[in-house]
Amino acid sequence: MSSARASARPTLAEVRRVGQAGVLERRSAEHWAGRLYMRTLSGHVTRWLVPLAVTPDQLTVLMIVVGLAAAALASWPTLVGAVTVLVLIQLYLLLDCVDGEVARMRATTSAAGVYLDRLGHHVVESALVVGLGLRAAGGPSTDPSWWVAVGALAALLVVIGKLESDLVVVARSVGGLPAAPEADATSSVGTVRRLRRVFAYLPLHRLIGAVELSLLLVVAAVVDAVRGDVLATQVLLVAVGAVALLVAVGHPVTILTSRRLR
Repeated sequence: MSSARASARPTLAEVRRVGQAGVLERRSAEHWAGRLYMRTLSGHVTRWLVPLAVTPDQLTVLMIVVGLAAAALASWPTLVGAVTVLVLIQLYLLLDCVDGEVARMRATTSAAGVYLDRLGHHVVESALVVGLGLRAAGGPSTDPSWWVAVGALAALLVVIGKLESDLVVVARSVGGLPAAPEADATSSVGTVRRLRRVFAYLPLHRLIGAVELSLLLVVAAVVDAVRGDVLATQVLLVAVGAVALLVAVGHPVTILTSRRLR
């Protein structure tokens, strides 16, 4: 779409052709919720935003604010709070789709925008786990307990797991290597390769994603409401911590035994 047309409201077909170009084909990068329903919704929102003065970076900042609001609400051990978190994370996902679509429609994609977007995901997804830790302790108004420490540690592991992926790009760039094709992620060690196939069919790593965690939080909140305690939330936190540890340890092993750094 030309810059002259950027000030006009595009058609939905134009948004799909330009704003979503190649997005749905990125099987490892596009979230399942994006492929299932959110890209359909985001196309309608994007076509109305393109003529407005709002910038893609402003949309990304709004995405981060919404995500942090969800993380704050996640700390309150109520069913209403958990449902509100779910709604806010859906809005967070919508904004995550729309900011890039608007940038592509206006031909204003930038490294700064990519940086802000990734920073936002790291901050929000780790903050959600911190909120889960506070919830497992009975809420932010209660005395601190070891559940808060478990949440903080799990959040740290979530950030480490994400940084491990980002550092591949940094290492290749500093080392003078071209961008790594996705096929280079295949490990040369048979055991690691087989385990990676297992996780392709059983994607436990999704548990620490914002969308999946918000869905499971509602399930835990329902169980907690029936029981009258926060046991289900505590079980969920332990599961999140275990998966985050598995990702943080297993990811560099997969990277170092593949051709991603060669």
